[in-house]
Amino acid sequence: MLTTNEFAKVFDTILSTPGMNEVVKMDLKISRKNVLLLSHIMERGLAKTDDKTSPLLAGITQENLEELKALGDEFLTKSGLTELNKKLTTLSESGKS
Repeated sequence: MLTTNEFAKVFDTILSTPGMNEVVKMDLKISRKNVLLLSHIMERGLAKTDDKTSPLLAGITQENLEELKALGDEFLTKSGLTELNKKLTTLSESGKS
């Protein structure tokens, strides 16, 4: 089994191969429910925490992080869920206190 460090090196190698920075156009049809769920999963996965459960996310650059956050925002905007997501996030945060 790979150690965390070895796993991170493998992912770093894969992510640096030729063509990995090329833009890919995708035609995606997804329900609004799944857009909202995907957005929350992305936010949760990209949140900076002390928990280093994923070697791939541990090595993510700030540029890649911002690009993925923008992608999540674009999903919400295109599906008309930006305002709903903000309200749900506010409701969720108030429930934590």
